[in-house]
Amino acid sequence: MLRLLLLASVQTLLFSSLPHAAEEALDADVLLQGGTLIDGSGAPGIVGNVAIKGDRIVGVGTFRVGRVGRTIDCTGLLVAPGFIDLHTHSDNQVIDPLQRASVNYVIQGCTTQVTGNCGSGPIRVGEYYRKIDSEGAGTNVAHLLPQGALRNEVVGNVDRKATPEELARMQALAEAALRDGAWGMSTGLIYVPSVYADTAELVELAKVVGRLGGIYASHIRGEGTELLAAVQEALLIGREARLPVHISHFKASGQEAWGTLRAAAELIEQARQQGQVVTADQYPYVASSTSLEATVIPTWARSGGTTALLQRLDDPETGPRLRAAIQESLSKKRDGAALLIARYRPRPDWIGKNLWDIAHSEQRSPLEIALDISRNGGAAIVHFSMSEDDVRMAMQRPWVATASDGSSKLPSEEKPHPRSFGTFARKIGRYALREQVVSVEQAIRSASTLPAEILGLKDRGRLAVGQFADIVVFDPRTYLDTATYEEPHQYCTGTRYVFVNGQPAVHDGIPTGALAGRALRHPLPTPSGE
Repeated sequence: MLRLLLLASVQTLLFSSLPHAAEEALDADVLLQGGTLIDGSGAPGIVGNVAIKGDRIVGVGTFRVGRVGRTIDCTGLLVAPGFIDLHTHSDNQVIDPLQRASVNYVIQGCTTQVTGNCGSGPIRVGEYYRKIDSEGAGTNVAHLLPQGALRNEVVGNVDRKATPEELARMQALAEAALRDGAWGMSTGLIYVPSVYADTAELVELAKVVGRLGGIYASHIRGEGTELLAAVQEALLIGREARLPVHISHFKASGQEAWGTLRAAAELIEQARQQGQVVTADQYPYVASSTSLEATVIPTWARSGGTTALLQRLDDPETGPRLRAAIQESLSKKRDGAALLIARYRPRPDWIGKNLWDIAHSEQRSPLEIALDISRNGGAAIVHFSMSEDDVRMAMQRPWVATASDGSSKLPSEEKPHPRSFGTFARKIGRYALREQVVSVEQAIRSASTLPAEILGLKDRGRLAVGQFADIVVFDPRTYLDTATYEEPHQYCTGTRYVFVNGQPAVHDGIPTGALAGRALRHPLPTPSGE
């Protein structure tokens, strides 16, 4: 941080010595004056001004200032493009009257959320976007077509191949979603029914997406010891379908897989050197979060939904085999000590406790507790499974963006993963400014320009004239995550101002509740590109 402030001081002298442009003075609704501008490209920051008029940036750096509605002194503060979260699960929240302001995101400086991740979410994209546009949202929203929900609509929640007629129907729905503005297609290949699609089926769907200019974003088929094979499958889909590949929440899960993330990164870098477009994102934590069922119950047992799962558990032939598989999974997770309950309505007193401790207090086995939870509606868990060394290695890769894998949230009795409240402040404030694992310029690029490039978003993600005025202003001395696993509903500190489409979403550290966000529609390729 000291290096950054000293650099800014030197650049102030250099910058002020440059001749001022002779163009006409710029009028502005808002002038951000005297901050250190980090434009998102990865280049060093410079001290200067940013002018906002309407929903656009009209001036960056030094320029003649005309009539200004409001001037904000940004001396000693960093001014950056608003952050773009490539991976959220805010699908329902951004259209919910109580949560659409997404305060836990805008207070971090996040101005765009990508929904439809991990194969889950709305598949009728035009209808979804209209809901956002009719009421507004705290952030902009860009949606991916979720392949799991698409398959469930056409094939159902069953473990079988799609028929040719069903595949054709899914392709038609995929084309409709892309023509309505989806930015690509996501898969969640550990979740049902997404997992039941084989590689060939995914390739055929991805061909439609690629033809219409979209990306393939994947929660890959395995993030543990299967990691390398799962990455290879994603790369194959990209090559066969001729579209960009994006690996969601890039990680190696489980101690037995630690270290393989470096080999996975090398696979991706080899593909990139050969001309394939491949990127990834990560959240800067050593714990993940999903359902208990997806974590410990094999996918074959979840075909057909909860009713079929319970029938298999009670079946004299499949029951013992299924319980043995769940027990083996729990054993790899420190007999459940690595699994923290985040949400479980039947027993709110279990929230915040791990499976091992719950079992001990109940004088039962972790397996019995896991089975009880599955029989009573399931639970969300936080899973401590990653290596800190892997986390740091991944964030240093120039093709790895920052993304939360969280959702818009209000404080509640639950104890969700802190990533929904702290991802961007943790990456920039802790890992860049304080620990210098990466430079602050690279950390901001991973949260702005890089995700914009991954999506193909042309008019957001940079501090540049003509871009939409999605901007964050924060204090490098105090910008930091405060959310913890024990107390996750804690907003980050140090954010001073946030603008979404030129409107104040955070003013002097206080969220305004403004709903200036928009549904962002992916443009179709030109006829020659199709």
